[in-house]
Amino acid sequence: MSVFKIIPTAQQYDWGKIGTSSKVAQFASASKIPGFTLDESAPYAELWMGTHPKSPSLVLESKAVLSEHLAAHPELIGKPVANRFDTSDGNLPFLFKVLAIEKALSIQTHPDKKTAEILFAEQPHIYKDANHKPEMALALTPFSALCGFLPLGQIATYLRTTKEFTKIIPNSIVSDFLAAAESAEPSGPVAKTALRNLFAALMTANPPTIELQLDNLVKRYTEGGPKEGESQEIVDLVLRLNSQFPGDIGVFCAFLLNYVHLKPGEAIFLGAGEPHAYISGDIMECMANSDNVIRAGLTPKLRDIPNLVAGLTYEAAPPSKHVVTPAPFHNAGSSTLYDPPIPEFSVVQVVVGAGATETHPAVAGPSIAIVTEGAGTVNWTGGSKLDVSQGEVFFIGADCETSFSSASGLTVYRAFVEAN
Repeated sequence: MSVFKIIPTAQQYDWGKIGTSSKVAQFASASKIPGFTLDESAPYAELWMGTHPKSPSLVLESKAVLSEHLAAHPELIGKPVANRFDTSDGNLPFLFKVLAIEKALSIQTHPDKKTAEILFAEQPHIYKDANHKPEMALALTPFSALCGFLPLGQIATYLRTTKEFTKIIPNSIVSDFLAAAESAEPSGPVAKTALRNLFAALMTANPPTIELQLDNLVKRYTEGGPKEGESQEIVDLVLRLNSQFPGDIGVFCAFLLNYVHLKPGEAIFLGAGEPHAYISGDIMECMANSDNVIRAGLTPKLRDIPNLVAGLTYEAAPPSKHVVTPAPFHNAGSSTLYDPPIPEFSVVQVVVGAGATETHPAVAGPSIAIVTEGAGTVNWTGGSKLDVSQGEVFFIGADCETSFSSASGLTVYRAFVEAN
């Protein structure tokens, strides 16, 4: 069968939203996860949909592991995708997730393919696979994040106005950075070296100094608010992060990284070596099929400062650099394509009005889809159909023309891959 329901898995990390306030919990309750019982006092952070060996999906009807089912039925993946991405073991090139974020995630980056292979070979107990992890975040609700380095001039402004930040960094590094910010090309070697030195100095600063200056900063913000050159938005962010991770070096990344706010339907893409931290909201997230994360702050987990500092691109740019511009999906009238600049995945948002039908032409590769709102029917080649409702997840095989219909309204997010 070309279209069939699958069972995702739910991850309970402490940064997740609590109980039924979490879309992850809402969807997990509806998707028939074996043994799942919703606890209103527990955090529900991620819903995984895919074949990653850490937490693979199952075929609903047979309870077979999805990757094993796909390995036994390679036509569901399709030859072009199998040849390009080596899916002989049934693993898909992408991993699809829902995230529900109450508390900030760690300051982190993801390695490129070469670095991932080295880290996996050297530290397989920490880095669980040899794949890179470019990723896209697509907002389901209002969503905020730190992503990518700020333009040099904005960082320079913070160094001049926020003395608690400046006092953590050696004077020579501050001077070199300010000179580079005034004269260097933003993506040139001088600028990148100055930014790398500044970031490395911050990440390796003396912990008592960090705690002292952060205490001073929080006290000043609490008692007097921002001064000229400091925005209330950043004051609120610093206070929020410090309340969640008191005394943590990652709080100072508010002065180094773009702080972005997405409305539902907006998306950002983060390639290898781009620092980021998700702050709040519910998102669809799609990535290459990997779980590799290099962390540096805002986390109780292992911090790998040397590999994080070594692996960043040090591209300083406004947040528009990371925005994924949506486009129409083929001739489907109510489907929107989010197509980041990597080959492993694209995502389509499908919105079907009451009494309407939306048809997608055959995609030359596999798809995983989840219903985020409403209920309806999926029809495909040969007259077969599948009834679906909110929280349910289903697989669509390669080369399968598909239509979505609903009597009352339906929203679906569909992740897919094509070899071209």
